[in-house]
Amino acid sequence: MSDLYVKVVRKTREALDIAGFELAAPDGAPLPPFSAGAHIDVHVCDGLVRQYSLCNDPRETHRYLIGVLRDPHSRGGSAAMHEGVREGDMLRISAPKNHFPLVPARRSLLFAGGIGVTPILCMAERLAHADAHFAMHYCTREPARTAFHERILASSFAGRVQFHFDTGAASEKLDLPALIATPDSDTQLYVCGPGGFIEHVANTAKGLGWDSAQIHFEYFAAKAQDRSADAAFDVTIASSGRTFTVPADRSVVAVLAANGVDVPTSCGEGVCGTCITRVLEGLPAHRDAYFTDEEKAKNDQFTPCCSRALGKRLVLDL
Repeated sequence: MSDLYVKVVRKTREALDIAGFELAAPDGAPLPPFSAGAHIDVHVCDGLVRQYSLCNDPRETHRYLIGVLRDPHSRGGSAAMHEGVREGDMLRISAPKNHFPLVPARRSLLFAGGIGVTPILCMAERLAHADAHFAMHYCTREPARTAFHERILASSFAGRVQFHFDTGAASEKLDLPALIATPDSDTQLYVCGPGGFIEHVANTAKGLGWDSAQIHFEYFAAKAQDRSADAAFDVTIASSGRTFTVPADRSVVAVLAANGVDVPTSCGEGVCGTCITRVLEGLPAHRDAYFTDEEKAKNDQFTPCCSRALGKRLVLDL
């Protein structure tokens, strides 16, 4: 589905350093439907595309709602959204995509860290509407930094949500080992937030015996990588046989683009999955935050925006 243009009908302050943006079709027409966990690509400005999770009720067709944290280490996206986008502005966005969907289960446990509440809140809305068995745990530094706090307190599922503040009493802190002490094959875990928070939840669950297939997560940014040992390697295009050398300081996507081979990209750091490419020969060095460990172990696809090769050559299905 092609991109569409939406109007910023409302911009709000949802918490300290977090802005909410309500987007709608300029003519008031229904927007493409979405499911809980979905995100949209937002063309913030020329050449800058960022992914933001939809956090409104998936039953709504008249609007999309996103929350954007102003990140002090922003590469331009969050600062542009906070400072440059105003009510009445038009934004180019993609249709909703979902790499973080709910799966059928007897029970769901939702864990949100900071701005990671956006897809988790959407999931809570969906599960509550379906009268499903779930609980949500929302961790932030303090109430002032807790986006959608009042909305959650006023919701029909408020009784299923626990807030955990770093500034709160010890008894209010997230006691993860106690919450998930006993693995349950009928329960699915969902987590979104900063990388450290996701790893804490996922690693704790695995350490307690939870199957990795029950643990679902979505990163907002890729992990920092040590590139000091990066070396050059070749990529061969299977359809043409053309081979290009990827230097240590350039990405596969950049080298291919310079030689007229277009690979669609969006985030540029292995988070969104837009650029996924099949690998026919060779072993990729995975540096994404998109694939599961099981998917990476297959070595049959990779993200050329950030991943590289473990050997001297990759043959790509292009």
